[in-house]
Order: sequence, then C-alpha cells, then structure tokens
Amino acid sequence: MSDLGLPPGAFRKMDAADDAEFYVAPRFVTHIDDAAIAALSKFYRWRLRPGSVILDLMSSWVSHLPDDVAFAEVIGHGMNAEELAANPRLSRFFVQDLNRNAALPIAFATLDAVLICVSIQYLEHPVAVLSECRHVLKSGGEIIISFSNRCFPTKAVAIWQALSDDDHARLVRMYLQRAGFADVTARLLVDGSTSDPMIAVTGRKG
Repeated sequence: MSDLGLPPGAFRKMDAADDAEFYVAPRFVTHIDDAAIAALSKFYRWRLRPGSVILDLMSSWVSHLPDDVAFAEVIGHGMNAEELAANPRLSRFFVQDLNRNAALPIAFATLDAVLICVSIQYLEHPVAVLSECRHVLKSGGEIIISFSNRCFPTKAVAIWQALSDDDHARLVRMYLQRAGFADVTARLLVDGSTSDPMIAVTGRKG
C-alpha cells in the first residue's frame, strides 16, 4: 500500500482480531437511516439496468436494490451466512474474508455491476479487492461504492476514522483510480442535514 502515499499504519484497526469472530453472530439491523436508504435505492434505479448481473459485495440481509426492478442475477458476498441467506434479493451467495483473500470466485468479465454499500471502510487491502472487482466486470461495467458516516469503529481502518466525509470520497476515488477504473465520480446523495449523509463513488471498466 505504500504506493498510495498514505502514512504508516493507515490500514490498522483498533480490533486486530480475526474478522470472522466479529461477524459470527448475525446483525439484522440497517446501518443507515430510511432517508439514506431511499436515496441509495433511487440511485441504484438510475444506474443499474434491468436484467443486469450484479455482485453485492460485503452485503448482509438487505441490499437496498429497488423493489420494482428485476435483475438477471444478484450474487451476494459477506461474512455471515445467516444474514446472506435472509436476503431475498440474492440469487446465490458466498462467505469470504476479503482481508485474508481478495481473489473473487467469479469468472472474468461476467458482471454488469459491483456494489459495495457502507463497507469500504473495513477493507485492509482496498486496491487489491477493487482490482478483483474490475477483473470480474464486463467492459463498460460499473462499480458503485456508497458510504455514510456510520461504521463499526473498532473494525474501520485508521485512515477512514481520521478523515471527513469529503476526504472519504477523495480516498475512495483514489482507490478506484489505482485499481484501474475510469470515469471515477463522487456524488452526494443526501447531505446529512436532517438524516444520515450518503455519498456514492462510481467507476467504469474501460
């Protein structure tokens, strides 16, 4: 990660224990409020084509996809099988610790979109994971990384906790650019004045 120009220890966590231990019990809660969820679902409706094949990376029991849009397949990934099994939008799912193994068990250039919702802050090797995302996307496929100001603080990396929301967007843009994505753009979906803020950063595989 030295090529990112970040300070030593940028990807350390307060809780350095095995992530599998932290996620062993399911958490059937939402991590953003209703206004942020509605804004994200509206954004997905705009960006995701019906009939797409989608990877919902670092997912849980909800995906915030618009209810009225049908997709060909939604593949889920996460750290808790019970949460993923309860997600009605997932066609199938797999459990994998991306901080230990970034390689995705998905064929090259088979996906139309990859989603990462309120989870990018937990990746210790974000560029490696996002490079894998680019690998499995079709040419022209899109990645959407969304985040708010909420997190599990003991599991978020140090650099994330040290930055503001605007700087989070800059950091995620840098991750995507280093992973080889084009047309990287940040959008404010909810300003946070009356609800949780919501920001989405998108990139395209050229």
